[in-house]
Amino acid sequence: MNHPPPALGAGPLLLFLLQLGALLVVALLLGRAAAALRMPTVVGELAAGLVLGPLGLLFPPDAGQFHLVDAVAQVGVLLLVGLTGAHLDLRLIRRQGATIARLSVFGLVIPLAMGVAAGLMLPVPIRGPADSTVFALFLGVAMCVSAIPVIAKTLHDMNLLHRDIGQLTLTAGMVDDAFGWLMLSVVSGMATLGVRAGAVAASVAALAGVLLLAAVAGRPLVRAAFWLTGKCQDDSPTIIATVVIVLLSAAGTHALGMEPVLGAFVAGLLISAAAPDPARLAPLRTVVLGLLAPLYFATVGLRMDLGALARPEMFWVAVVMVVVAFAGKFLGAFLGAWTSRMNRWEALALGAGMNARGVVQVIVASVGLRLSVLTVELYTIIILVAMITSVLAPPVLRLAMARVEQTAEERARRTAQGLAPAREVS
Repeated sequence: MNHPPPALGAGPLLLFLLQLGALLVVALLLGRAAAALRMPTVVGELAAGLVLGPLGLLFPPDAGQFHLVDAVAQVGVLLLVGLTGAHLDLRLIRRQGATIARLSVFGLVIPLAMGVAAGLMLPVPIRGPADSTVFALFLGVAMCVSAIPVIAKTLHDMNLLHRDIGQLTLTAGMVDDAFGWLMLSVVSGMATLGVRAGAVAASVAALAGVLLLAAVAGRPLVRAAFWLTGKCQDDSPTIIATVVIVLLSAAGTHALGMEPVLGAFVAGLLISAAAPDPARLAPLRTVVLGLLAPLYFATVGLRMDLGALARPEMFWVAVVMVVVAFAGKFLGAFLGAWTSRMNRWEALALGAGMNARGVVQVIVASVGLRLSVLTVELYTIIILVAMITSVLAPPVLRLAMARVEQTAEERARRTAQGLAPAREVS
Protein backbone atom coordinates (compact mmCIF):
# COMPACT_ATOMS: atom_id res chain seq x y z
CA MET A 1 0.00 0.00 0.00
CA ASN A 2 1.37 3.37 -1.01
CA HIS A 3 1.51 6.02 1.69
CA PRO A 4 1.36 9.72 0.86
CA PRO A 5 4.59 11.63 1.50
CA PRO A 6 4.71 13.41 4.87
CA ALA A 7 3.79 17.07 4.88
CA LEU A 8 6.38 19.72 5.67
CA GLY A 9 6.39 20.31 9.41
CA ALA A 10 5.01 23.53 10.90
CA GLY A 11 8.42 24.52 12.29
CA PRO A 12 10.43 24.11 9.06
CA LEU A 13 7.66 25.82 7.08
CA LEU A 14 7.60 28.81 9.45
CA LEU A 15 11.39 29.14 9.31
CA PHE A 16 11.34 28.81 5.51
CA LEU A 17 8.83 31.65 5.17
CA LEU A 18 10.82 33.84 7.55
CA GLN A 19 14.03 33.13 5.64
CA LEU A 20 12.47 34.03 2.30
CA GLY A 21 11.01 37.23 3.69
CA ALA A 22 14.27 38.29 5.34
CA LEU A 23 16.38 37.55 2.25
CA LEU A 24 14.03 39.48 -0.03
CA VAL A 25 13.74 42.51 2.26
CA VAL A 26 17.50 42.81 2.83
CA ALA A 27 18.23 42.14 -0.86
CA LEU A 28 15.77 44.90 -1.81
CA LEU A 29 17.22 47.40 0.66
CA LEU A 30 20.85 46.70 -0.21
CA GLY A 31 20.01 46.58 -3.90
CA ARG A 32 18.44 50.05 -3.69
CA ALA A 33 21.46 51.27 -1.72
CA ALA A 34 23.77 49.95 -4.44
CA ALA A 35 21.67 51.68 -7.11
CA ALA A 36 21.90 54.93 -5.16
CA LEU A 37 25.69 54.57 -5.33
CA ARG A 38 25.45 54.11 -9.13
CA MET A 39 26.17 50.40 -8.94
CA PRO A 40 23.96 47.60 -10.31
CA THR A 41 21.50 46.21 -7.78
CA VAL A 42 23.11 42.78 -8.03
CA VAL A 43 25.98 44.13 -5.92
CA GLY A 44 23.66 44.79 -2.99
CA GLU A 45 21.79 41.53 -3.52
CA LEU A 46 25.03 39.54 -3.28
CA ALA A 47 25.82 41.34 -0.01
CA ALA A 48 22.43 40.43 1.50
CA GLY A 49 23.53 36.88 2.27
CA LEU A 50 26.70 38.18 3.94
CA VAL A 51 24.58 40.32 6.26
CA LEU A 52 22.09 37.58 7.13
CA GLY A 53 24.45 34.60 7.19
CA PRO A 54 25.76 35.18 10.75
CA LEU A 55 22.19 35.10 12.13
CA GLY A 56 22.30 31.50 13.32
CA LEU A 57 18.78 31.61 14.71
CA LEU A 58 17.28 32.52 11.33
CA PHE A 59 19.76 30.49 9.26
CA PRO A 60 20.80 27.49 11.36
CA PRO A 61 23.40 25.01 10.01
CA ASP A 62 20.67 22.64 8.82
CA ALA A 63 21.25 21.29 5.30
CA GLY A 64 17.63 20.25 4.83
CA GLN A 65 16.31 23.67 5.82
CA PHE A 66 18.79 25.47 3.57
CA HIS A 67 17.86 23.23 0.65
CA LEU A 68 14.30 24.58 0.79
CA VAL A 69 15.51 28.12 0.14
CA ASP A 70 18.12 26.93 -2.33
CA ALA A 71 15.53 25.06 -4.40
CA VAL A 72 13.49 28.23 -4.95
CA ALA A 73 16.66 30.16 -5.74
CA GLN A 74 17.74 27.57 -8.31
CA VAL A 75 14.45 27.94 -10.18
CA GLY A 76 15.08 31.68 -10.21
CA VAL A 77 18.58 31.43 -11.68
CA LEU A 78 17.46 28.98 -14.37
CA LEU A 79 14.66 31.30 -15.47
CA LEU A 80 17.05 34.27 -15.39
CA VAL A 81 19.50 32.48 -17.66
CA GLY A 82 16.70 31.27 -19.93
CA LEU A 83 15.29 34.79 -20.37
CA THR A 84 18.82 36.06 -21.00
CA GLY A 85 19.30 33.57 -23.80
CA ALA A 86 15.93 34.59 -25.22
CA HIS A 87 17.24 38.17 -25.54
CA LEU A 88 20.28 37.20 -27.60
CA ASP A 89 20.29 38.37 -31.22
CA LEU A 90 21.16 35.21 -33.15
CA ARG A 91 21.77 37.15 -36.36
CA LEU A 92 24.46 39.18 -34.61
CA ILE A 93 26.03 36.00 -33.22
CA ARG A 94 26.21 34.43 -36.68
CA ARG A 95 27.67 37.62 -38.11
CA GLN A 96 30.23 38.00 -35.31
CA GLY A 97 31.21 34.31 -35.01
CA ALA A 98 34.93 34.94 -35.49
CA THR A 99 34.94 37.72 -32.89
CA ILE A 100 33.17 35.49 -30.36
CA ALA A 101 35.69 32.71 -31.00
CA ARG A 102 38.64 35.03 -30.36
CA LEU A 103 37.04 36.45 -27.22
CA SER A 104 36.39 32.97 -25.88
CA VAL A 105 39.87 31.59 -26.62
CA PHE A 106 41.78 34.53 -25.15
CA GLY A 107 39.32 34.77 -22.27
CA LEU A 108 40.00 31.13 -21.39
CA VAL A 109 43.68 30.54 -22.03
CA ILE A 110 45.19 33.59 -20.31
CA PRO A 111 43.27 33.39 -16.97
CA LEU A 112 43.67 29.59 -16.96
CA ALA A 113 47.44 29.93 -17.31
CA MET A 114 47.64 32.65 -14.66
CA GLY A 115 45.53 30.61 -12.25
CA VAL A 116 47.66 27.50 -12.74
CA ALA A 117 50.85 29.54 -12.20
CA ALA A 118 49.43 31.07 -8.99
CA GLY A 119 48.46 27.62 -7.73
CA LEU A 120 51.93 26.20 -8.32
CA MET A 121 53.54 29.10 -6.46
CA LEU A 122 51.41 28.85 -3.30
CA PRO A 123 53.31 27.19 -0.43
CA VAL A 124 52.15 23.79 0.85
CA PRO A 125 50.91 25.08 4.26
CA ILE A 126 48.43 27.32 2.44
CA ARG A 127 47.23 25.06 -0.35
CA GLY A 128 46.83 22.06 1.93
CA PRO A 129 47.49 18.35 1.37
CA ALA A 130 46.17 18.19 -2.20
CA ASP A 131 48.43 17.16 -5.08
CA SER A 132 50.12 20.32 -6.41
CA THR A 133 49.23 19.65 -10.06
CA VAL A 134 45.58 18.90 -9.32
CA PHE A 135 45.33 21.94 -7.05
CA ALA A 136 46.93 24.24 -9.63
CA LEU A 137 44.62 23.02 -12.40
CA PHE A 138 41.63 23.42 -10.12
CA LEU A 139 42.62 26.99 -9.36
CA GLY A 140 43.12 27.63 -13.08
CA VAL A 141 39.58 26.44 -13.83
CA ALA A 142 38.21 28.70 -11.09
CA MET A 143 40.03 31.69 -12.59
CA CYS A 144 38.94 31.13 -16.21
CA VAL A 145 35.18 30.73 -15.76
CA SER A 146 32.65 33.54 -16.08
CA ALA A 147 29.16 33.62 -14.57
CA ILE A 148 26.26 34.00 -16.97
CA PRO A 149 23.70 34.70 -14.16
CA VAL A 150 25.72 37.58 -12.68
CA ILE A 151 26.65 38.97 -16.11
CA ALA A 152 23.02 38.76 -17.19
CA LYS A 153 21.70 40.53 -14.07
CA THR A 154 24.37 43.23 -14.37
CA LEU A 155 23.51 43.87 -18.03
CA HIS A 156 19.81 43.96 -17.15
CA ASP A 157 20.45 46.41 -14.33
CA MET A 158 22.57 48.68 -16.53
CA ASN A 159 20.20 48.46 -19.52
CA LEU A 160 22.94 47.03 -21.74
CA LEU A 161 21.44 43.70 -22.76
CA HIS A 162 20.37 45.02 -26.16
CA ARG A 163 23.82 46.46 -26.94
CA ASP A 164 26.26 44.57 -29.17
CA ILE A 165 28.77 44.49 -26.30
CA GLY A 166 26.18 42.87 -24.04
CA GLN A 167 25.33 40.24 -26.66
CA LEU A 168 29.00 39.42 -27.30
CA THR A 169 29.78 39.27 -23.58
CA LEU A 170 26.99 36.80 -22.86
CA THR A 171 27.78 34.54 -25.79
CA ALA A 172 31.54 34.44 -25.20
CA GLY A 173 30.87 33.89 -21.50
CA MET A 174 28.64 30.91 -22.28
CA VAL A 175 31.38 29.34 -24.43
CA ASP A 176 33.85 29.86 -21.58
CA ASP A 177 31.46 28.26 -19.11
CA ALA A 178 30.86 25.20 -21.32
CA PHE A 179 34.63 24.69 -21.55
CA GLY A 180 34.93 25.31 -17.81
CA TRP A 181 32.50 22.49 -16.99
CA LEU A 182 34.49 20.10 -19.18
CA MET A 183 37.74 21.15 -17.50
CA LEU A 184 36.12 20.74 -14.09
CA SER A 185 35.14 17.15 -14.94
CA VAL A 186 38.73 16.39 -16.00
CA VAL A 187 40.32 17.91 -12.89
CA SER A 188 37.76 16.25 -10.62
CA GLY A 189 38.68 12.91 -12.21
CA MET A 190 42.35 13.60 -11.56
CA ALA A 191 41.53 14.30 -7.92
CA THR A 192 39.77 10.93 -7.49
CA LEU A 193 40.69 8.22 -9.99
CA GLY A 194 43.07 10.04 -12.31
CA VAL A 195 42.31 11.24 -15.83
CA ARG A 196 40.14 8.75 -17.69
CA ALA A 197 39.91 9.25 -21.43
CA GLY A 198 36.49 7.61 -21.50
CA ALA A 199 35.00 10.03 -19.02
CA VAL A 200 36.41 13.05 -20.85
CA ALA A 201 35.14 11.76 -24.20
CA ALA A 202 31.70 11.14 -22.70
CA SER A 203 31.51 14.75 -21.44
CA VAL A 204 32.43 16.13 -24.86
CA ALA A 205 29.98 13.80 -26.59
CA ALA A 206 27.18 14.82 -24.20
CA LEU A 207 27.76 18.52 -24.90
CA ALA A 208 27.80 17.93 -28.66
CA GLY A 209 24.68 15.80 -28.36
CA VAL A 210 22.80 18.54 -26.49
CA LEU A 211 23.60 21.13 -29.15
CA LEU A 212 22.69 18.75 -31.99
CA LEU A 213 19.41 17.74 -30.36
CA ALA A 214 18.52 21.38 -29.75
CA ALA A 215 19.16 22.29 -33.39
CA VAL A 216 17.42 19.28 -34.96
CA ALA A 217 14.49 18.55 -32.64
CA GLY A 218 14.33 21.39 -30.14
CA ARG A 219 13.95 24.26 -32.57
CA PRO A 220 10.83 22.99 -34.41
CA LEU A 221 9.21 21.85 -31.14
CA VAL A 222 9.73 25.24 -29.49
CA ARG A 223 8.44 27.05 -32.59
CA ALA A 224 5.32 24.86 -32.58
CA ALA A 225 4.76 25.49 -28.86
CA PHE A 226 4.84 29.27 -29.26
CA TRP A 227 2.74 29.12 -32.41
CA LEU A 228 0.02 27.38 -30.40
CA THR A 229 0.28 29.65 -27.35
CA GLY A 230 0.28 32.71 -29.59
CA LYS A 231 -3.28 31.89 -30.63
CA CYS A 232 -4.51 32.32 -27.04
CA GLN A 233 -5.94 35.62 -25.89
CA ASP A 234 -4.06 35.90 -22.58
CA ASP A 235 -0.34 35.70 -21.77
CA SER A 236 -0.48 32.72 -19.40
CA PRO A 237 0.08 29.92 -21.98
CA THR A 238 3.13 31.68 -23.42
CA ILE A 239 4.60 32.22 -19.94
CA ILE A 240 3.96 28.62 -18.91
CA ALA A 241 5.47 27.32 -22.15
CA THR A 242 8.59 29.43 -21.56
CA VAL A 243 9.03 28.18 -18.00
CA VAL A 244 8.47 24.53 -18.97
CA ILE A 245 10.91 24.71 -21.89
CA VAL A 246 13.62 26.25 -19.70
CA LEU A 247 13.15 23.83 -16.79
CA LEU A 248 12.96 20.69 -18.94
CA SER A 249 16.04 21.71 -20.90
CA ALA A 250 17.89 22.35 -17.63
CA ALA A 251 16.79 18.96 -16.33
CA GLY A 252 18.06 17.33 -19.51
CA THR A 253 21.59 18.70 -19.26
CA HIS A 254 21.66 17.94 -15.53
CA ALA A 255 20.68 14.33 -16.23
CA LEU A 256 23.64 14.12 -18.61
CA GLY A 257 26.04 15.23 -15.88
CA MET A 258 26.31 18.84 -17.03
CA GLU A 259 25.15 22.00 -15.30
CA PRO A 260 21.40 22.84 -15.50
CA VAL A 261 22.38 26.44 -16.34
CA LEU A 262 23.75 25.22 -19.68
CA GLY A 263 20.40 23.67 -20.58
CA ALA A 264 18.53 26.81 -19.53
CA PHE A 265 20.73 28.94 -21.76
CA VAL A 266 20.24 26.62 -24.74
CA ALA A 267 16.49 26.80 -24.13
CA GLY A 268 16.73 30.59 -24.18
CA LEU A 269 18.43 30.45 -27.57
CA LEU A 270 15.61 28.27 -28.91
CA ILE A 271 13.05 30.72 -27.54
CA SER A 272 14.92 33.58 -29.21
CA ALA A 273 14.77 31.72 -32.55
CA ALA A 274 11.02 31.15 -32.11
CA ALA A 275 10.56 34.91 -31.50
CA PRO A 276 7.44 34.98 -29.28
CA ASP A 277 5.75 38.33 -28.68
CA PRO A 278 8.01 40.10 -26.10
CA ALA A 279 5.00 41.78 -24.51
CA ARG A 280 3.64 38.37 -23.49
CA LEU A 281 6.86 37.58 -21.60
CA ALA A 282 6.95 40.94 -19.78
CA PRO A 283 5.10 39.65 -16.65
CA LEU A 284 7.52 36.71 -16.34
CA ARG A 285 10.49 39.02 -16.80
CA THR A 286 9.21 41.25 -13.98
CA VAL A 287 8.80 38.33 -11.55
CA VAL A 288 12.19 36.82 -12.37
CA LEU A 289 14.20 40.05 -12.24
CA GLY A 290 12.31 41.60 -9.33
CA LEU A 291 11.76 38.55 -7.11
CA LEU A 292 13.52 35.30 -7.97
CA ALA A 293 16.90 36.66 -9.14
CA PRO A 294 17.47 38.80 -5.98
CA LEU A 295 16.61 35.77 -3.83
CA TYR A 296 19.14 33.66 -5.69
CA PHE A 297 21.97 36.17 -5.36
CA ALA A 298 21.25 36.59 -1.66
CA THR A 299 21.62 32.83 -1.08
CA VAL A 300 25.09 32.92 -2.68
CA GLY A 301 26.32 35.21 0.10
CA LEU A 302 24.96 32.87 2.79
CA ARG A 303 27.68 30.30 2.05
CA MET A 304 30.61 32.58 2.89
CA ASP A 305 32.65 32.49 6.12
CA LEU A 306 34.80 35.60 6.28
CA GLY A 307 36.21 34.47 9.62
CA ALA A 308 38.44 32.10 7.65
CA LEU A 309 40.44 35.14 6.49
CA ALA A 310 41.49 36.19 9.99
CA ARG A 311 45.02 34.85 9.43
CA PRO A 312 47.17 37.60 7.82
CA GLU A 313 48.75 35.23 5.31
CA MET A 314 45.31 34.13 4.08
CA PHE A 315 44.27 37.77 3.72
CA TRP A 316 47.19 38.44 1.38
CA VAL A 317 46.47 35.25 -0.54
CA ALA A 318 42.94 36.59 -1.04
CA VAL A 319 44.32 39.90 -2.35
CA VAL A 320 46.62 38.09 -4.80
CA MET A 321 43.78 35.84 -6.00
CA VAL A 322 41.53 38.84 -6.67
CA VAL A 323 44.28 40.54 -8.69
CA VAL A 324 45.05 37.36 -10.67
CA ALA A 325 41.36 36.74 -11.38
CA PHE A 326 40.54 40.26 -12.52
CA ALA A 327 43.76 40.81 -14.50
CA GLY A 328 43.69 37.42 -16.23
CA LYS A 329 40.09 37.60 -17.44
CA PHE A 330 40.35 41.27 -18.32
CA LEU A 331 43.55 40.81 -20.31
CA GLY A 332 42.14 37.81 -22.16
CA ALA A 333 38.91 39.54 -23.17
CA PHE A 334 40.74 42.76 -24.00
CA LEU A 335 43.15 40.93 -26.34
CA GLY A 336 40.26 39.08 -27.96
CA ALA A 337 38.52 42.39 -28.68
CA TRP A 338 41.73 44.08 -29.82
CA THR A 339 42.53 41.29 -32.31
CA SER A 340 38.96 41.66 -33.61
CA ARG A 341 39.73 45.34 -34.43
CA MET A 342 37.33 46.74 -31.88
CA ASN A 343 38.16 50.12 -30.38
CA ARG A 344 39.72 50.47 -26.94
CA TRP A 345 36.46 51.38 -25.20
CA GLU A 346 34.67 48.34 -26.62
CA ALA A 347 37.62 46.18 -25.58
CA LEU A 348 37.55 47.69 -22.10
CA ALA A 349 33.81 47.03 -21.80
CA LEU A 350 34.20 43.39 -22.86
CA GLY A 351 37.07 42.88 -20.43
CA ALA A 352 34.97 44.26 -17.59
CA GLY A 353 31.79 42.43 -18.55
CA MET A 354 33.38 38.98 -18.73
CA ASN A 355 35.06 39.45 -15.34
CA ALA A 356 32.00 38.67 -13.23
CA ARG A 357 32.44 35.16 -11.80
CA GLY A 358 29.47 34.76 -9.45
CA VAL A 359 27.87 31.37 -8.90
CA VAL A 360 29.99 29.41 -11.39
CA GLN A 361 33.06 30.00 -9.28
CA VAL A 362 31.02 29.15 -6.19
CA ILE A 363 30.14 25.78 -7.73
CA VAL A 364 33.78 25.13 -8.65
CA ALA A 365 34.82 26.00 -5.08
CA SER A 366 32.16 23.67 -3.65
CA VAL A 367 33.40 20.77 -5.76
CA GLY A 368 36.97 21.49 -4.72
CA LEU A 369 36.01 21.48 -1.04
CA ARG A 370 34.06 18.23 -1.39
CA LEU A 371 37.02 16.51 -3.08
CA SER A 372 39.48 17.92 -0.48
CA VAL A 373 41.36 19.78 -3.20
CA LEU A 374 40.62 23.07 -1.43
CA THR A 375 40.84 23.92 2.25
CA VAL A 376 38.03 25.84 3.94
CA GLU A 377 40.16 29.00 3.80
CA LEU A 378 40.81 28.72 0.07
CA TYR A 379 37.18 27.84 -0.54
CA THR A 380 36.18 31.10 1.14
CA ILE A 381 38.81 33.01 -0.83
CA ILE A 382 37.50 31.73 -4.17
CA ILE A 383 33.94 32.70 -3.25
CA LEU A 384 35.23 36.11 -2.17
CA VAL A 385 36.96 36.47 -5.55
CA ALA A 386 33.66 35.67 -7.25
CA MET A 387 31.88 38.44 -5.36
CA ILE A 388 34.62 41.06 -5.65
CA THR A 389 35.06 40.60 -9.41
CA SER A 390 31.29 40.94 -9.77
CA VAL A 391 31.50 44.24 -7.84
CA LEU A 392 34.53 45.59 -9.72
CA ALA A 393 33.19 44.89 -13.20
CA PRO A 394 30.20 47.32 -13.34
CA PRO A 395 32.09 50.61 -12.73
CA VAL A 396 34.57 49.81 -15.50
CA LEU A 397 31.74 48.71 -17.77
CA ARG A 398 29.87 51.96 -17.10
CA LEU A 399 32.96 54.04 -17.84
CA ALA A 400 33.59 52.29 -21.15
CA MET A 401 30.00 52.08 -22.43
CA ALA A 402 29.47 55.80 -21.83
CA ARG A 403 31.95 56.27 -24.70
CA VAL A 404 30.49 53.66 -27.08
CA GLU A 405 27.82 55.20 -29.28
CA GLN A 406 24.56 53.30 -29.58
CA THR A 407 23.71 52.18 -33.12
CA ALA A 408 20.35 52.20 -34.87
CA GLU A 409 20.44 48.38 -34.91
CA GLU A 410 20.83 48.33 -31.12
CA ARG A 411 17.86 50.67 -30.67
CA ALA A 412 15.76 48.47 -32.94
CA ARG A 413 16.86 45.37 -30.99
CA ARG A 414 15.78 47.00 -27.72
CA THR A 415 12.35 47.75 -29.16
CA ALA A 416 11.99 44.26 -30.65
CA GLN A 417 12.89 42.61 -27.33
CA GLY A 418 10.39 44.73 -25.41
CA LEU A 419 13.07 46.22 -23.15
CA ALA A 420 12.31 49.49 -21.41
CA PRO A 421 13.91 52.56 -23.01
CA ALA A 422 15.52 53.54 -19.71
CA ARG A 423 18.85 55.21 -19.06
CA GLU A 424 21.60 53.74 -21.17
CA VAL A 425 23.96 53.08 -18.27
CA SER A 426 22.52 53.38 -14.78
